[in-house]
Amino acid sequence: MTLRGPPADRSPAERLTFGVVNLDKPPGPSSHQVSGWIRDAVADTLETAGAEASIDRAAHAGTLDPKVTGCLPIMLGDATRLAPVFLEGGKEYVAVLECHGPVPSDVESVVAEFEGPIYQKPPRKSAVSRRLRVREIYELDVLETTDRQVLLRMRCESGTYVRKLCHDLGLALGTGAHMGHLRRTATDPFDDRTLYTAHDFLDALAFWAEDGDPELLSEVVEPAERALEHIPSVTIAESAAREVAHGAQVYAPGVIAADDVDRGALVACYTPNDAAVCLGRLVGDPDASEGTVVELERVLV
Repeated sequence: MTLRGPPADRSPAERLTFGVVNLDKPPGPSSHQVSGWIRDAVADTLETAGAEASIDRAAHAGTLDPKVTGCLPIMLGDATRLAPVFLEGGKEYVAVLECHGPVPSDVESVVAEFEGPIYQKPPRKSAVSRRLRVREIYELDVLETTDRQVLLRMRCESGTYVRKLCHDLGLALGTGAHMGHLRRTATDPFDDRTLYTAHDFLDALAFWAEDGDPELLSEVVEPAERALEHIPSVTIAESAAREVAHGAQVYAPGVIAADDVDRGALVACYTPNDAAVCLGRLVGDPDASEGTVVELERVLV
């Protein structure tokens, strides 16, 4: 078995089978449709380029409704195993609150009351059970107002329903309200400073497959490790990584270094050359001489 090389040294084909694209989702298609189009485009490109590698799957990092635009990281090939990491970070949105009456003068103070933990029940059309749950609103700011509209910027916990939040804001304002345009500007660790459109992505594929030019592809498709930047890390020896590839846990003798985090935290394990090996939960002391340090959740090699 061969472990992956350093992320920065990987070929275009290696990136396309273990990479991530910070896609700017357009309005119209569903997140699932976008993932399918990206998967098919990559599969066709690898075949056209005569690459030995192939992919049969791609996945998005957090569903956006068809009309919603913005940050939709797409994981390619084996990188789809990284999906759980996007539940660990926050999300950021810019939304238009469409009030059903004139915006009150105390709008900023009312909106500020929604920062912190709030109760939400998922809408009827959601994919999860409709049980009351708590979600954290880290920041909620009024950017601009018109007679009946409020432009909001919010940073919130993964799984927050912005449409429901807008409904509740309308009740608190006394006007009633619904969500207008919504754009996701960040999903940790990605944000809108490095977004690429679907056209950018298709151009990058074409330049590589047809012209042999990998420059744009290397810019648009990042190594999968990019999606792990906000997750604590554990560095393990290559010998330990080979055992992990066959299902072994991460034991203390194989640990080289580890971030200082609480037990139970989700961590990413790497070889010394910064190649990701697995995701797991920290269950033991990294400085110990024996025992299990990380219990596996997802093997990435």
